[in-house]
Amino acid sequence: MARGHQKALSQQRNAEKTAKAKKAVGSDQKTAAMKSLHHKCTVCMSMMPDPKTYKQHFESKHPKSPMPPELEGVQA
Repeated sequence: MARGHQKALSQQRNAEKTAKAKKAVGSDQKTAAMKSLHHKCTVCMSMMPDPKTYKQHFESKHPKSPMPPELEGVQA
């Protein structure tokens, strides 16, 4: 047990270092992807990045539902 105290201090410093590194990184890939999705389908609540994709999704997945007003002037 000669290194018992030294080992505990080393583990504590390493834990603090990894916590700081995690905090510095900030966001991961999933949160960055979610930030880019702005348009939400009114029927199935799926997220789309732009109005063109939203309109294509709406026309293919929900053909019987009425077109939302925000998609009326969008060119697909």
